[in-house]
Amino acid sequence: MKFDELLTKVRGIADKADVSNTDFLAVQVNITGKDSGVFYVEVKDHKVSVEPYEYYDRNCAITMNMTDFNKLIDGKLDPVLAFTIGKLKVDGDIGKAVEFAKLVK
Repeated sequence: MKFDELLTKVRGIADKADVSNTDFLAVQVNITGKDSGVFYVEVKDHKVSVEPYEYYDRNCAITMNMTDFNKLIDGKLDPVLAFTIGKLKVDGDIGKAVEFAKLVK
């Protein structure tokens, strides 16, 4: 999967996400490997934005390779397990990373 395809997939998931109980969440996603890239997911005023930019005033940043991130958003990889075995790295608020994982599941 190419990075642009992943971005489209995440936007589709974000459009269907229930963010009615989320006031603010800003997570930068760093995809590593062959088709690497950076994007952010922001929930603000109960609306979700997904943009291919770095987000400097974020709650946290997560770093994964493309394959594992796809498994995560497809529900085939548990985020806690991924973190525990080193497939998911979190820089910042781990609680917000868990909130993000629930949002994209």
